[in-house]
Amino acid sequence: MASDRLRADPEEKTVILDSSAVMMLFEFSIDLEDELTRLLGRFHVVVPTPIIKELRYLSEHGKGKKRLIAKPALELIKKYEIIDEKGTGDDSVLSLAQKFNGIVVTNDRVLKNRVKKTGLHIIFLRGKNRLVLE
Repeated sequence: MASDRLRADPEEKTVILDSSAVMMLFEFSIDLEDELTRLLGRFHVVVPTPIIKELRYLSEHGKGKKRLIAKPALELIKKYEIIDEKGTGDDSVLSLAQKFNGIVVTNDRVLKNRVKKTGLHIIFLRGKNRLVLE
């Protein structure tokens, strides 16, 4: 279980991705793992199941660029741990962040504000070429 792994290595940070974060990686050619290593050192990436559902929907019903980006985004997240979490996309991301005292990667302004209110950290895109930790 992920929580057992986190207790065994307190230096490793849990990073939770939302759909906007996964899609920005393709839109702006960001190397997620390089950026997370630069910001955090050791990390473990998790994706809640509602985010996968959201990306699947966009890959099938989205319009234009969103539809094109959603398909490779679905492939990318297969390499990370998928955690079955209830609720909508934003609610599931926030719930996991609170459970694991994790760091949320997002470009969604509403989610960023919700995460800030909980006192957790956020990673977001700045300047279209790098991620920053707040």
